[in-house]
Amino acid sequence: MNGQLARRLFTSAEFHRMGETGILDVNDRLELVDGEVVRMSPIGSRHAACVRRLTALFGRRLRDGASVSVQNPVLLGRHTEVQPDMALLRPCADAYAQHHPGPADTLLIVEVVDSSGEYDRRTKLPLYARARIPEVWLVDLPGAAVEVYRSPSLRTYRDRQHLVRGERLSPRAFPRVWFRVNDILG
Repeated sequence: MNGQLARRLFTSAEFHRMGETGILDVNDRLELVDGEVVRMSPIGSRHAACVRRLTALFGRRLRDGASVSVQNPVLLGRHTEVQPDMALLRPCADAYAQHHPGPADTLLIVEVVDSSGEYDRRTKLPLYARARIPEVWLVDLPGAAVEVYRSPSLRTYRDRQHLVRGERLSPRAFPRVWFRVNDILG
């Protein structure tokens, strides 16, 4: 092994079993990233307020066009299950009761960046691109901007926009539905 430690990577099914049996505390904020269990940053008040604003905005403007999923699992592969701050999902009759949504079910992922900017940009964004999530928004609270990523390739997104107060944006899946950056940032 050349002095390196062997790592044991977990599957999503094993990750769930660890939660069911009490190995992992159900109150911990955890994600499975490339087979490793990762503790998520605590949610601060600015972060929580932004997620609440986004939930209200998407709920009002999209109505039944998409399912708005807030801080719930999205299965990106056998070894990766994340909990984005928000995901717009294709409508599903049973609200995904039989399985967690995957990349084919996901129209947009939104991550709110307060203290997690480096992790979201260096780790999660490449995961989303690799899984072919068509669009990701990073709401950068310290930078007072919304970064829009579209057209995924192997580990990155080919199209990137940086939008600031006074500008507006529209999800690619809903081109006639506009949101003001001011309303997202508060």
